[in-house]
Amino acid sequence: MERDQLFTQSMTQLLTQLGQTWHNTIPASAFMQITPLSYCEGEFQATAPIEPNINLHQTMFAGSIYTLMTLTGWGAIWLNQQLAGVAGDIVLADAHIRYLAPVTCNPVAKVQWPRVDLCPLQRGRRVKVKLEVQLHCDNTLCVVFEGLYVSAPKVVLAVNTIKVS
Repeated sequence: MERDQLFTQSMTQLLTQLGQTWHNTIPASAFMQITPLSYCEGEFQATAPIEPNINLHQTMFAGSIYTLMTLTGWGAIWLNQQLAGVAGDIVLADAHIRYLAPVTCNPVAKVQWPRVDLCPLQRGRRVKVKLEVQLHCDNTLCVVFEGLYVSAPKVVLAVNTIKVS
């Protein structure tokens, strides 16, 4: 039980850190109030309240949906990199989205991790990850997003300092 509690505490800290990363580096995510919800058995979930993301039809704005879906996929990769102890710069390389039904309530975006090996990042190689993110409103599947993400190894630049006398 103690091991499970440690994992839960660690995951809670990672989810908090992920939310802070989004809000500090992508200002729209803070305005939209995008929040990581959970990561359990390979499934990552995120949400955003409908109120700041509403359109003239009283449904969720398509741009907000796209942003939530993009960040949910990005967040799944970021979390799995943290759990694997590797670092990479994650970008969305290609995406396709299908809007199936209007989002009329607070949505939940879900993505299942496909068990991609992230170890090539340690060897200086990039990793491609194809993800399908689903957005549900109550029990209705409203949106399906397919994204191809690329994570490139983080490059540490060595800077020589020259003293000028």
